[in-house]
Amino acid sequence: MSERQRIRQARRLVVKFGSALLTDDGRGLDARRLTDWVDQLSALRANGTDIVLVSSGAVAEGMTRLGWKTRPTLEHELQAAAAVGQMGLVQAWEEQFRRHGTHTALILLTHDDLSDRKRYLNARSTLRSLMDLGVVPIVNENDTVVTDEIRFGDNDTLGALVANLVEADGLILLTDQDGLYDSDPRNNPNACLIDEAMATDPALDAMVAGKGGLLGRGGMLTKLRAARLAARSGAFTLIAGGRVPSVLSSAWEGQAGGTLLLPDQTRIGARKQWLAGHLQTRGRLTLDPGAVKVVCGQGRSLLPVGVREVSGNFRRGEMVSCIDTEGREVARGLVNYGADEARLIMGQPSERIQGLLGYVSDVELIHRDNMVLV
Repeated sequence: MSERQRIRQARRLVVKFGSALLTDDGRGLDARRLTDWVDQLSALRANGTDIVLVSSGAVAEGMTRLGWKTRPTLEHELQAAAAVGQMGLVQAWEEQFRRHGTHTALILLTHDDLSDRKRYLNARSTLRSLMDLGVVPIVNENDTVVTDEIRFGDNDTLGALVANLVEADGLILLTDQDGLYDSDPRNNPNACLIDEAMATDPALDAMVAGKGGLLGRGGMLTKLRAARLAARSGAFTLIAGGRVPSVLSSAWEGQAGGTLLLPDQTRIGARKQWLAGHLQTRGRLTLDPGAVKVVCGQGRSLLPVGVREVSGNFRRGEMVSCIDTEGREVARGLVNYGADEARLIMGQPSERIQGLLGYVSDVELIHRDNMVLV
């Protein structure tokens, strides 16, 4: 079976649209292309594929409505533009899907919604219920209230996290570029489009451009990161040009086009997916070589005795990063003790926890069920 047939066999897809694509590079929502995209999405749905949309464009549409020519830098102005633009963005999607007799629903998320386990499960249940009802969820970051501390950073990342959230088979990132090139096609006319690769291939890192356009926050670097995040749940990622005629229909038919990034691991469990989706950590634990070997090589829990250094000011139950002595992140997980307590028991055998703290919550600093390797 051709790897491209994965798309045709997908029972659930997350499709993300970029700002420049949706707003015709800032000139306003591109109604003609919206019509064409929704026709293609509806055809996929008619063939039995659930669709979840991740739609950028609220800030860009707000800028158009407010007559702003350049993207503002002040947070409250960005939030105001998002609030204005969200109205037109949602209305445009709703009107197009209504032509096909399909209801849509708006889901606004912040990172906190996916970091908190209860809210994460609630969001997953809501999205599943909407799809069961035949509704197309339209997901966006809640730009009207979000701050840097809880920001996803870009909707490519949000798309990957939503793909994990709904256990999608694939993530399609539609952009104003035709896919991932071996060098920046804007500067090199001889750049070659990469047809297919493993998402984790380190050779891709040297190929991506780190900056997006004036309207969006993303670029090919964020798309590669999103593909790797989606791959943790066994999902493929297709990066393709949204302006290419019949791009979604062609992808579903297995035709060449765009860049297909494949996972090299099987789908991890739902709880591990949630752990892997945490973008923000509250501190770091430096592990000695023995602990790295036990945690990464044997899949065991992290004990206090294997920790050399504790950084940050975290509380019990928060996400921390585990690094080796060279500073490379090897794992992350939910810690069983706060930072001050962790500093007291680091490097010590578990039987000394009682004497050092006066109580024992857990013998592990991070239990293996609450840890994911990275």
